[in-house]
Amino acid sequence: MFYWIAEQLGFPGLLNLVRYITFRAGAATATALVLGLILGPKFIGWLRVRQGKGQPIRADGPQAHLAKRGTPTMGGLMILTSLTVAMLLWMNFSNRYLWACLFITVGFGLIGFLDDYDKVTKRSHKGVSARVRLLAEFVVAGIGTTIICWGAGTELYIPFYSGPVIYLGPFYILFASFVVVAFGNAVNLTDGLDGLATMPVIIASLAFLVISYLVGNAIFASYLGVPHVFGAGELTILCSAMVGAGLAFLWFNAPPAAVFMGDTGSLALGGALGAIAVATRHEIVLGIIGGLFVVEAMSVIIQVFFYKRTGKRVFKMAPIHHHFEQMGWSEPTVVIRFWIISFVLALAGLSTLKLR
Repeated sequence: MFYWIAEQLGFPGLLNLVRYITFRAGAATATALVLGLILGPKFIGWLRVRQGKGQPIRADGPQAHLAKRGTPTMGGLMILTSLTVAMLLWMNFSNRYLWACLFITVGFGLIGFLDDYDKVTKRSHKGVSARVRLLAEFVVAGIGTTIICWGAGTELYIPFYSGPVIYLGPFYILFASFVVVAFGNAVNLTDGLDGLATMPVIIASLAFLVISYLVGNAIFASYLGVPHVFGAGELTILCSAMVGAGLAFLWFNAPPAAVFMGDTGSLALGGALGAIAVATRHEIVLGIIGGLFVVEAMSVIIQVFFYKRTGKRVFKMAPIHHHFEQMGWSEPTVVIRFWIISFVLALAGLSTLKLR
């Protein structure tokens, strides 16, 4: 909104600052952070009243988690509200990448909300059936990625190599949709301990903030040998808003959590990261930067695969963060060590920008 107003006025005086992506990115972070901190207490109080007993806790999970009964879920609504408001205030309305990514973020958030609502009202941890949820996710991701890819190339780029590697043609939309859906669910699976998913999402958002800015700048992109995507620099606004909203939520989600983000937040944030990776043509790099989420998802796939065929478990419990809990690690130990791993992986992902 501010960019549109300044543009209509011809960017006079101080409003000339709005021209710069860096200024609006910083403003989006501050807006989402402050708004989240202001809304937090009221949101949490409202959720407690509406949900009563809070999020259902699985009886077959780690016994330490039973103490979390009564903690409200759907805290992702707070994240989505502060993120969306910050974006609408500071984004360039003419940028289709931002609209497409916002569509996927809000769409995935709505799917997650319906899943959370089903769990809370039915007092069950099952929620909406996996088949229905995945179908809805692919529909949203398909529409969003079609908007992102409209009129653009369908090449696939990989780290450590300059230039496109594979031309996927019409199959690129299917691949891009898979990336978005897979990452949305990977973040969802990671969200099992207080603060575990939030900080890695913030770290990944910061990494893609850098990538978006560089990819959107023709000079930097040419120097680094990465694909230049005109208009992708505006995605720094979304990344910045995710950082601000994530930090605000972490204030209330820090152990012991006053609220859980639920599927509402985890699906939305994961979908947003997947959409940003598609828009910047760094889908494979997302697997490095978000490697923690990939490992969490793979641990579930491996566990289910081997258990169905052998009746034996590879891990004590999946996702893998519960495995370490069962090994005797305390929850804060698991969370902080996973944060460190996430930070290292983000640095590794960013290093691919130059190693080409």
